[in-house]
Amino acid sequence: MIQVGRYNELKVLKEMDFGIYLGDGSYEILMPTKWVPKDTQIGDVMDVFVFRDSEGRLIATTVKPYALAGEFAFLEVQQVNNTGAFLDWGMEKNLMVPFREQPVPMEEGKSYVVYVYVDEETDRIVASAKLNKFIEREDIDLIEGDIVDLLIYSETDKGLNAIINNTYQGLIYRNEIFDNVRIGDRVKGYVKVVREDNKIDLSLQKSGYELVDDVKWKILNLLKEKNGFLPLHDGSSPEEIKAALQISKKAFKKAVGALYKEQLVKLTPKGVELIRR
Repeated sequence: MIQVGRYNELKVLKEMDFGIYLGDGSYEILMPTKWVPKDTQIGDVMDVFVFRDSEGRLIATTVKPYALAGEFAFLEVQQVNNTGAFLDWGMEKNLMVPFREQPVPMEEGKSYVVYVYVDEETDRIVASAKLNKFIEREDIDLIEGDIVDLLIYSETDKGLNAIINNTYQGLIYRNEIFDNVRIGDRVKGYVKVVREDNKIDLSLQKSGYELVDDVKWKILNLLKEKNGFLPLHDGSSPEEIKAALQISKKAFKKAVGALYKEQLVKLTPKGVELIRR
């Protein structure tokens, strides 16, 4: 079955002056000449993106959009008219966000996180900025420690909200953000906890021993760069530690304690000193 808004493996059936026809045994779809790769032969199988043109006909293309139906993406508004907002998604024809799918009016030149989907009434590909309708909140197939793909989509007083694995929603608390992360960024993250109410807490850093090991190497490398001395200690503020290492004070103290036990550093009132061997 051919899926609109997705990639489909179709066989080249015949060649015409204006393009080629591809099919899956049930349907024949036109690919205009401008998208047909050189040396294409009858019988070839191609992986193509399928959409409907302005007249409602199914069309195949080798152009790859920035997002497929069923995906979240951060896209820029190219135009706003009396129909809706139109986003650049890598195709010749921009992607429409109807006014009813805009929680706040979209503005030309700004970028927004949207969900791309196929409208059931028209079978056309559109987008929505009302993300909550498309987030899975019941069947959470995640556990503590899972490495996940995140798309940052909004900011609150508590921190940053992120789409997890193109499916779920989670929160990265503000006091645990040590990198310059912004709305629209795609980053790797870690599941801290899945609560009983199915809310998900996230982290941009590993937890437990893995985090300590990572921070230990970061501190050792910085000590070597700084000629064996780092002016950070128990009295250093969280802001000073964050500025130097992009980690929390708690993670710093754990890692320095581990390095001290391994006799790799010595602790002084003024900072951490590398023990040279």
